[in-house]
Amino acid sequence: MALKTVAIISPGDMGHAVGRMLGLHGYEVITCLANRSERTKRLAAAGGIRDCPTMAEMLERADIVLSIVPPGLATQAADEVAESMAESGYCPPYADCNAVSPESANAIAKQISDAGADFIDGGILGPPPSETRSNTRFYFSGERAELLAALDGKGIVVRLLGTEIGRASGIKMCYAALTKGTHALQTAVITLAEALGLTEEVSHEFQTSQEASYKQMASSAPRLPVVAWRYIDEMKQIAQTFEAAGVTPKFHEGAVDIYTHLATTPLAEQTLETRNKNLTPQQAAAVYAEYLPMKMDDT
Repeated sequence: MALKTVAIISPGDMGHAVGRMLGLHGYEVITCLANRSERTKRLAAAGGIRDCPTMAEMLERADIVLSIVPPGLATQAADEVAESMAESGYCPPYADCNAVSPESANAIAKQISDAGADFIDGGILGPPPSETRSNTRFYFSGERAELLAALDGKGIVVRLLGTEIGRASGIKMCYAALTKGTHALQTAVITLAEALGLTEEVSHEFQTSQEASYKQMASSAPRLPVVAWRYIDEMKQIAQTFEAAGVTPKFHEGAVDIYTHLATTPLAEQTLETRNKNLTPQQAAAVYAEYLPMKMDDT
């Protein structure tokens, strides 16, 4: 089956960028913006993604559905689609591209297959694609995963991992466990340094002996508080994956606490568009330490 029309749920930061690139490569990209935020609607317009007034109309027109939502909303998104599929009879293949555990992917697969559609497991690695960056990797697995091979080179990189559900979500869990898990550890360290009154000394040491790590902290500091709320559920999914495999989940259970803390600080009230892009690790750490729960309890 040739893919001509791709539906994206939902055109947020990653989804609208993927949709824009697919559109530039000749695909019709659609979505359903009913009950979506004004920001999502603006991003969809920026991505050139066409709005369908109902989920059923979107499913009728789509050759495939890509679910690209925060991990905490993956099951809800599948529920909504599965319900519409069952009611309308329109059942295009459904690829869950979200940061969920293999266990969650299999549960979502049952929802979708019970509604009458083929399920494809997916995982996205890397930042959103753009005209100058086309190395965003989409991993897919499942009986119909080969359908997605057509999207390779269309602004994204597609890699297939066989027919087993859970392999694509598994590689996402491994990747994010390291990348976002490392961000959480770095955040904990700079917050500790600030709490101990050692920010200047620790920063100097990192800049001289851990230059790569310091550059990573400097790059992530302006963005992490804004996206921390999304990472909370992702860390829970990663911890679940570790535990199911017999590996301790405690590293990423701790990361849940770190991202939960970041999400409660004033820095989290910004958006990706309004955030202070010049925020330094030292400035971020000062806020993180000021709003530590134990410190708040002492005031």
